[in-house]
Amino acid sequence: MKKSLLLMLISLASWSVFAQTKLIEEVTKTGDEIVIPYKKYQLDNGLTLIIHEDHSDPLVHVDVTYHVGSAREELQKSGFAHFFEHMMFQGSENVADEEHFKIVTESGGRLNGSTNRDRTNYYETVPSNQLATMLWLEADRMGFFLDSVTQKKFEVQRATVKNEKGQNYDNRPYGRWSEVTAGALYPYGHPYSWLTIGKLEDLDRVDVNDLKKFFMRWYGPNNATLTVGGDVEPDQVIAMVEKYFGVIPAGPAVDPMKLEPPVLKSDRYVSYVDSNIRFPAIMFTFPTVPAFHPDEAPLDCLAEILGTGKSSYFYKKFVLTQKAIQASTFHPASELSGEFTMFVLPFPGQTLSAFEQEMRAILDEFAKNGVSDDDITKFKASRESDLINGLASVSGKVSQLANYQTIYGDANAIKYDLDRYLNITKEDVMRVFNQYIYNKKGVIQSVIPDADTAPAQPDNYVIPTSGESTFPTTDYSGLSYSRPQGDKFDRSKRPELGPNPTIKVPDFWEEEFENGIKVIGTQTDEIPVVEVQLTINGGHKMDAYDPKKSGLASLTAGLMNEATQNY
Repeated sequence: MKKSLLLMLISLASWSVFAQTKLIEEVTKTGDEIVIPYKKYQLDNGLTLIIHEDHSDPLVHVDVTYHVGSAREELQKSGFAHFFEHMMFQGSENVADEEHFKIVTESGGRLNGSTNRDRTNYYETVPSNQLATMLWLEADRMGFFLDSVTQKKFEVQRATVKNEKGQNYDNRPYGRWSEVTAGALYPYGHPYSWLTIGKLEDLDRVDVNDLKKFFMRWYGPNNATLTVGGDVEPDQVIAMVEKYFGVIPAGPAVDPMKLEPPVLKSDRYVSYVDSNIRFPAIMFTFPTVPAFHPDEAPLDCLAEILGTGKSSYFYKKFVLTQKAIQASTFHPASELSGEFTMFVLPFPGQTLSAFEQEMRAILDEFAKNGVSDDDITKFKASRESDLINGLASVSGKVSQLANYQTIYGDANAIKYDLDRYLNITKEDVMRVFNQYIYNKKGVIQSVIPDADTAPAQPDNYVIPTSGESTFPTTDYSGLSYSRPQGDKFDRSKRPELGPNPTIKVPDFWEEEFENGIKVIGTQTDEIPVVEVQLTINGGHKMDAYDPKKSGLASLTAGLMNEATQNY
């Protein structure tokens, strides 16, 4: 052990004897099962710490997930969770403005943050000797953010978010469809009735004091999960986390939010004119179930059978026949509810009312045909492959642990997550089809390029913008800011780096077949997959021999993704 590393360990040990941290759970791998090994701890201030040890690469991934998204916003002050994501990159008491980006990128790392309806997370992937610095950065904005907030920063980021709203939603082709669907599908005041980006009038309504109250209400350590994975030693991680996060006081208690999915008594037809488009579009959306509900998996399977891939009903009915530019179905599910959407973007010369009837006819056809064995087999293989391949990187494993802990309430949910897809039956798919989709009421939305283009049906529903709300909204009463106390080190100083990590190049073997094909191979047991890559000398360079056939290599490559004689 190098002297500098030994000194660092002694220093860390002097700050903590783990008195603040208790082990909650330990998950290990005992056989060939799919599992993400980890240890879960809790600090006295309520912070949940999950550590995944993986020494395959000299990297570490740090994720801080706060269980707050747009669903926790105050009514008529939407967009705050996303706005706050921007603000949290604007410096804290001991980290200068924009310094977070600079420190991470200069270390050779990557970083970002994201906000959705239910959670906000911040994450970095860096060389493993940068771990202390990443924890210092995240702890500083968790515990020492408010004093650095200024009116100028607030106004700059509010303008940035409003510009993002205009660029990605209001002025983007078909960009407002999700906002219109949310308002039409959910009752007024429901926390999903507005988008994470928020509404411009709501962003204009808030001030810097609202932002500070939002921080004090939701950004305490007791509403956060810190997940650290990669080339780490758990005892060292605990010592670092106690050092940087241990003195941050807990925030107000956060109760789980549970709401019943919406029920529509009749079809709601809504439309809007989008001057940024040339072709109209039509979308059906049906309310379904929350994430991790037992019916989520068969609904996902139904969405794939109806509208994903070249064997799907929507592709064969609309795209293959060149009736539509795009046609698909999808089923995103959030913590409180899910949405099953069917989408068609027709070619010109056809009416949306005709497409509505053809979309309904597809559902009739599926009700008659049912689900095939091939449908189920293909879907299960696809889902299993996606989940397992997502565990190939340390960031993928950490992200899964963080999401399971935050939304499902159990970091060790991967077996349940995989089994619920692998155990789907044809009967399950038909059951959810009849229970949630077939002949059920939904939102039918038309997006039209001008007032002269007819929607699928005349609008029969007006999205409410005011009125009585029966849904919970944030209570900011009794909030107070408690500045962290008790540090025994200078938090203004950036932590020293550990020894530079070394990269282990994997061993590989070479072989050559009798027909001249050269083979290079290596072995890894991180995930149970085999990957084969065939590289052929050729490509566009070969087109140069006959310029009249330029593009032949690209066409050939595309055709090789189609069927062969046997498969």
